[in-house]
Amino acid sequence: MKNKKDSKFYVPNFTFHDNRGQAMLIATVFFLAIATSIMLGTANPVLEQSRISDSLINSRQSYSISESGLEDVLYRIKKGMQVSSVEVLSVASSTAITTITNMGSSEKLVTAEGDSNNRIRKSEARVTITSGNSFSYGVQVGEGGFEMENNSIVNGNIYSNGQVEGENSNLVKGDVVSAGPLGVVDGIYATSSVYAHTIRNSTIDKDAYYQSISGTTVSGASHPGSADLPKIALPISDDSIAQMENEAVGGGTINSPCPYRINSNATIGPVKINCDFEIYGSPTITLTGSIWVLGNIKISNGPTVKVSSSLGGRSVALIADNPNNRTTSSKIDLNNTAVFQGSGSPGSYVVMLSQNNSAEGGGGEEAIYVDNSASGDFVAYAGHGKVLIANSVSLKEVTAYRVHLKNSASVTYETGLASLLFTSGPSGAWSVGGWKEAE
Repeated sequence: MKNKKDSKFYVPNFTFHDNRGQAMLIATVFFLAIATSIMLGTANPVLEQSRISDSLINSRQSYSISESGLEDVLYRIKKGMQVSSVEVLSVASSTAITTITNMGSSEKLVTAEGDSNNRIRKSEARVTITSGNSFSYGVQVGEGGFEMENNSIVNGNIYSNGQVEGENSNLVKGDVVSAGPLGVVDGIYATSSVYAHTIRNSTIDKDAYYQSISGTTVSGASHPGSADLPKIALPISDDSIAQMENEAVGGGTINSPCPYRINSNATIGPVKINCDFEIYGSPTITLTGSIWVLGNIKISNGPTVKVSSSLGGRSVALIADNPNNRTTSSKIDLNNTAVFQGSGSPGSYVVMLSQNNSAEGGGGEEAIYVDNSASGDFVAYAGHGKVLIANSVSLKEVTAYRVHLKNSASVTYETGLASLLFTSGPSGAWSVGGWKEAE
């Protein structure tokens, strides 16, 4: 039999230390540290993205308000509504300050600065006034037709309601149109295309559009059976000329001496001269407005006639118009190195305008005669009469009932004539161009 001591289990005398709580705490701390790092690592890009988004939203709002300010002012300019040189437009927390700067008599620069929470965006546009008088061709002619000869040149297009005739080494660097069912182009060398009911004895570098053709070399395509192009009105109406004359009257009237002569430097216009008007010698004559002459105009022997720089892109008309005699009076004579200058701004010209109507009535008088090296920024216009240009004359455009070029005379068209703006007459409308975001 075992004794009682032997019947019990023997348990060693160990001491236990429970560390499970500390381990859990350490693990939790590590977990929190790691989680915090992860959260911060995630939050920083999110916050940065939020700041970027806010900045982008404010930038877009700034741009939108600047565009709105610009549109508001441009609308008022185009509609002729009252507008100040500085306008402020506020929408919610965004503001646009729009400034109008006059760049001349016919151009404005409009700048709008948008601000949304100190985010700045700028927009700008230019507006220019366009004229009701548009010269779209180097030569435009009424039913009296166009004639060129002896090395005369047109650097531009010709549009004629009558026949177009040429001889002796003429050259047209552009299209030639003789409109209507009686339209004829005869003896012309054109570097571009020709449009006429009948084409004869011509050289055409590009295409030909016609009903009948003979004796003609066509380098491009031929288009037989083409419809006749329509006749078109000349660009300056008699009503527009009457408005220019009214402006001249508003500047005063000169009654004597007659004829009224200038041979020294002078500034003149707007004014009405109640007799013949002559400029001669070598003075510089500065035009500040339309001049209406009740008689003839003669400019000769080397003067310079120019538009005042204060008029910007506008043009000035010298008008020969005696309503009591438009058959043998109301004529213009330019010769012997007369020089014409615009204001220095694009689109500015001296326009020599005659209301002589002899040619329209079948007579032989010349409304405008340009001879011997007259040149510069000038346009010849005789809506009811004949213009004769001869002997090394160079001008920018000619429009008349009938036109005759000879002896090395040339017409070189400029694009600025597509919207010619006078100091008086129809004021035209403001046209928006160059709309963009500014730096």
